[in-house]
Order: sequence, then C-alpha cells, then structure tokens
Amino acid sequence: MIDRKSLIQKHNPHLEYIDLTSPFTIGNGNLAFTADVTGLQSLYDEYNSAFMPLTCMHKDAWHIEKDVDGKTYMLSDVDMTVYESPKGPVSYGVEKKTGNEHIYDWVRQNPHRFNLMKIALEYDNKPLSASDINDIKQELDIYTGCLSSSFTLQEHSIKVLSICSGKSDCLSFKIAITGQNPEKFRIKIAFPYPSPQTNGGEFDSEKPHKTELIKDNDRYLFNRIIDEIKFEIRYSSELQNDIKEISPNNFGISSDSGNYQFSLFINFDKKDVPREEMSFAACRESSEAFWKEYWEKGGIISFEGSEDKRAFELERREILSMYLLRINSCLDMPPQETGLTVNSWYGKSHLEMHLWHEAWLPLWGRSELLLPSLSWYKKILDNAKANAKRNNYKGARWPKMVGPEGIDCPSKISMLLVWQQPHILFMLNLIISTLDKTSGRKLLEEYREVIYETAEFMADFPVYNKKKDRYELCAPLIPAQERHKPMDTLNPVYEVAYWKYGLRLAIAFFKELGNEIPENWVNVYDKMARPVTIKGLYPAHEKCPNTFKKFAEDHPSMVAALGLLDGCDIDKPSMLKTIEKIYKTWDFSSLWGWDFAMLAMTLTRLNKPEDAIDILLKDTAKNTYSVNGHNYQKGRKDLPLYLPGNGSLLLALALMVSGFGSNPSKYIGFPKEFKITVEGIYPFPD
Repeated sequence: MIDRKSLIQKHNPHLEYIDLTSPFTIGNGNLAFTADVTGLQSLYDEYNSAFMPLTCMHKDAWHIEKDVDGKTYMLSDVDMTVYESPKGPVSYGVEKKTGNEHIYDWVRQNPHRFNLMKIALEYDNKPLSASDINDIKQELDIYTGCLSSSFTLQEHSIKVLSICSGKSDCLSFKIAITGQNPEKFRIKIAFPYPSPQTNGGEFDSEKPHKTELIKDNDRYLFNRIIDEIKFEIRYSSELQNDIKEISPNNFGISSDSGNYQFSLFINFDKKDVPREEMSFAACRESSEAFWKEYWEKGGIISFEGSEDKRAFELERREILSMYLLRINSCLDMPPQETGLTVNSWYGKSHLEMHLWHEAWLPLWGRSELLLPSLSWYKKILDNAKANAKRNNYKGARWPKMVGPEGIDCPSKISMLLVWQQPHILFMLNLIISTLDKTSGRKLLEEYREVIYETAEFMADFPVYNKKKDRYELCAPLIPAQERHKPMDTLNPVYEVAYWKYGLRLAIAFFKELGNEIPENWVNVYDKMARPVTIKGLYPAHEKCPNTFKKFAEDHPSMVAALGLLDGCDIDKPSMLKTIEKIYKTWDFSSLWGWDFAMLAMTLTRLNKPEDAIDILLKDTAKNTYSVNGHNYQKGRKDLPLYLPGNGSLLLALALMVSGFGSNPSKYIGFPKEFKITVEGIYPFPD
C-alpha cells in the first residue's frame, strides 16, 4: 500500500522567493483563486507585467460585450471563404475579409471568461511592491488545499492562510499582522470590467459596470452588475473588520488589531448559504475532506526507492499535474487550455485538446470527473449538427474553438481541423474499458445519439476515390500539425488512422447495443485510406514528401497513429525509423507540451522504455514544469501555463505502467532502474 498522504505532501510546492512564473492556485473545479507569495494578489501588477496575471475565475463567469452600437454578432455574420472540394463548394471563416474585420474579431472574442475580482493587501493605502517583501515562506499543501504564506514588511510579520471550500464556491482567508500600527494595513477587494485578454479583467476600465455593497442582516454582499450579467459575492467576517467603499468597484476591509478572518461566496445562482458554512473553519474542513477523497481514491504511482535520478522529477510532475488538473480541467464543459487560472484564446475551449486534458481520468479510476464534460456534447449536439449541415454534411461536426454554447469560431486554422471528431468515441471507450458489461452498456445507451451523429459525419466527410477504391480525407483540411496549407493536404497519417479507429469504435458500440449498424459506416471503415510511407518514413500527409526538411517543426503528429492509437495499419519498423528521423531533423523548441507525452507513448509501444523516459523529461522550452507544476510554455507570452501538457503526461504514464490490450504488460515504458508501485491504473483498451 502506498502511503498516499506522505507521497503527495512530499511534493508540496513551496517558495522562499518571488517567482513570477509560479503563483499557487487553490480551487475546487468550479472556482479557482491564484495567489502571489502573500497568499493574496498583492503584487498583481508585477505578475501581470510578467504575463502571469493573478485571477479569480469561476466556471460560469462568461461575458458578452456588446458592440458600440449595442449589437451582437453570430458566426453567420462572418464573411466566409469558399473552397472547392470533391463534394462541391464548402465555406469556412478563415479570413478577415475587407470590411468584415471587426465582426470577425468580435465573434472570436465573445463570449469570453472573465476575472471576478482581485484581493490584495495594502499598506498605508498603497499597493505593496516586490521590494517591500522579505523573509518569504510559502507552501501549498496539496493534500488539504491549504495555502500558507508568511513574510515580513518593514517591522511587521504577516501570516496568511488561504482556502477554497470543496463543498461550495467559497474562498476564506485568515490573516494575522503583528508589529506596531497594524491599522495601517487594509485588504482591498477590486472588481474589474471583463476582458477577453489573458488577465480576464480591466481594473481601470471606464466601461460601465457597478458593484453595490448591500447589508444583508449580519452579512454583506457585493451585488455585481456588468452589462446583462448579474451575480453576487457574499461577504462574511468572523471578526470586527470594517468594510467600506473606497471608490466605485473598490472596497477596503480594515482592522485595528491586524487580524482578519473573512469569506467570499461566489453566487451565480442566488443561493442562500448558511453563515456557518462560510466560516474559515468550515471552509478548511470542507477543503480537507474534498482533497482527501480525491487523493485516497483512484490511481496513483510511486517511484519511491528508484535508483534512476529522473524518478523524483517524474513523480513531482505526476502529483502536481493531478492537483492542477482537478481544479482547472474537471469542469462541466471541456476546459480552456489554461483552465481557470488565466485566459487563453479569450477563455474559449479547444475541443481537440479535450482528450489531452482529461482522457487520463478513466485510466486512473476517476471517470466520474470526465463525465460532466462529456455530457456537454449532448447539450451542444444540435449546434454540432448545424455545423455539419452548413457545408451539406450529415451528422454532427464537433467544433474546435468554442464558448459554452458550442458554436465554432472564425480562425485561419481551427475551422479546418477535424482530429477532434473521434475524441468523444475515444474517451467513451476508455471509460467503458473500466466498467462491467452492464454499466458499459448503460453508458452506451445514454450516448447512443451522440455516437450515431458523430459517426454519421465521419462516414460522410471522406471522399471516395474510385480509381484507388478507397475513402480519403481531402482538402480543404488542416492536420494536427498546423503548418500545412488546407488545399495541399491529403490523408494526414494521424487523422486517417484515427478516422478508422473511431469508426471501428462506433461500429462496436452499436453492435453491443444491438442496433442496426449503418452500411455507410462499414463501407468507409473497410475502405478508409491507410497511412502511407514515403521512402520508408511516415510523412505528415500523402502529398508531403519534404516533411522532414520543410515541415520539421510543430507537432510530429504522425507518431500518434501508433502510441495514442493502437497502430492498426501501421508498420512498426517504419514508425521507429520515422522517430529516428524526427530526432535528427525536428526543431524540438517548437514542440508543444503534449508532443513529448505523445512521443513517449509511441516509444513505449515500440518497446523503447529508456527513450520514452528521456523524451518525457526532455529539457526544452515548452517541456518546462514550474515550481507550481504547470507546464510552462517558455517564449509564449499568451501561454504562461499549458494544461494539455499536464494531462498528456498522465495519459502517457498510464500506458507506460499498465500497458495496453487484453494482455497488458506492467511497467513496459520504464527501464529496470525505476522502482514502481502502482495502485488503480488501468491498461489502455484494445
């Protein structure tokens, strides 16, 4: 038995200095609060200037900013680009047409997630600065969710405890200031106007929004009104702290004693919350229970006692990734690539990344955390069907870049991607592989319509090549390696393998349900184009013989056909040669966080465990993991963190420790120097 508490707390992140790339976040999957070394957001400007804004984000905090004339727009207002395809003309919003630029940008940016508020400690009515702070000691106890921070400022000693309740969307803080004249300090709560940018809010905006401080019996509430949005934040103090408005949308909490103990409940549903539930003690108890249940259930891997020096860092990344993904990615819709920490791409979700965020969950015995975001596909099914119908395709075409309503966004790339299409089938299969037959069948019945419409598009989208007697993925199309022109792309290796894999799953699902299997599914599956090799190597796509010269950058996605997928129709010696060629020619600084796990999975299936570990921990720009555990994307000002890197790491580890298929091999992805103890990790299904 693994001593889970000891294992997890061994990797508690801690700081004794200001690291602008590594703030700590507390949260519960609905609400997240990201703090600097003060345990609050007192150094907001410094972190914001370093492209790591400090936010307080909620899953339901979405904003639509009306245009200057009060208008809002839809995708249908965007001027589309028409392409000729073998099935006739198709149109996509890939260009900013003259006169349509403003509408194009508006639709991309709306709706957007927004930052709820900033909570900061101030001295003498002025913000703190990094140079004011000394003797920093900060630790995030990821087993309990409690963030402890201490520091000195002049002659004052300050201790802050920050907690997010696991039971409700409540933040609670306990602050003790010792030294002369503690009354010179105050807590400032500021409310911004929503912004689609990385920081999610403009604190000096002149755009109309207001905050009413309302006394509610023995408590207060902040009544927020932003355009059409109305919500409240309930404030409850357990001490005699004075709260008052400083200026519009800015409030101060003061205490002559220097002691503060207050809670803020984020309330979008106008629920009443008992005062005792908002106490610091109740929030702390709730947080501890929430995290204990999470950590003590499901799968976990320990590398304790390993002789290999890489083991500790791999274990650190594992444990911190599990923490970060629980608070950022386990939502009721697919998460954005930076979760609830900051905004990326205006706060919108990228559905091709859903797999990398959350597919690890079933294999680690945590399917219940994936199911809420899978259910969202049912909610947006009609919009996905309309997305297909717009270009006269059958079924549901799952969009790429979306807000909560699931409507695609204009983009020079995203509307031409299709590799997100089989994800829902892939993830359902992972869940089913961990269930008994009755439970698996019940899940399939629940998703029968989603499966049907997903496969209908997959059977209708390929083009039949009569001369070659095969179905092809044809232009206009951009593959996962987004460097290719849409009209040049034919049968990208990963996509054609995934297309066939997805149809195979849909056919198997319908067979299990006893439903009639549509003939078109079987025809396309039987005659789907096979991945081709050029001079013994797998290229990006069939019309790209210069893959390893002109296109040796970004995602080497051809390797996912054997690794993430089971390698049906893939020649293993050719794939091994392909990886060897990638090592010689590829610009590894251009790889993204999930590429390293993707390569590790392929190397695992090729029985190259030493190489799998090396690539998983390769020292390069976008494979950096900060003190806080985030996959930091060096060189990307708009991506101070990248959760698909964390999620793909855990997906790869499942394959590496438990193998795949009906005859799994333990620890197939690890050299002998690793001592491995595994609990509750399932193998990849056939």
